[in-house]
Amino acid sequence: MNQVALVGRITKDPVLRTFSEGRTQTSFIIAVNRNFKNLKGEIETDFVLCTVWGKTAENTVKKCGKGSLIGIGGRIQSRTYERGDQSRVYVTEVVGEDIRFIITKPRTVESAELEKHSTENGSEHFHLPKIEKEELPIL
Repeated sequence: MNQVALVGRITKDPVLRTFSEGRTQTSFIIAVNRNFKNLKGEIETDFVLCTVWGKTAENTVKKCGKGSLIGIGGRIQSRTYERGDQSRVYVTEVVGEDIRFIITKPRTVESAELEKHSTENGSEHFHLPKIEKEELPIL
C-alpha cells in the first residue's frame, strides 16, 4: 500500500504549468511539523515536495499562496532525471490526489505574473522550486 496524508503550510506561491497536451500541473513544498520535540525541546519541520495535476492543480494555484495551510492525500513517488552536466538527480515527492484548503492566504502579484508568463510560453520544463531561508514560514 502506498498512501500518505500530510498537513502543512505551502512555502512559496505555487505556479501552474500547462503542457502541450493540455495537461496542467503544479509543484510546491509544504512545511510539516513533527509530532514531537527533539532533545533541545524544539519542534522540527520537514519540507516535502508535492505535485498535483489537472483540476486539483488549477484549484490549488487559484486558492493558495505562500503560508496557506493545506491537507494533502496521495502517494509517494520516486523518479530520476539527468542534469545538463550529466549528473543524476533523485527526487521523492508526494503526488497529491486530494487537497483540503484549511487556511488559505492570497497569492503575491509577482507569482501571478510568473504564472501568466509560464502558461503563455507553454513551458514543458519541470524545475524544483527553490526555497530561500527567509521565505520559510514560521510555524
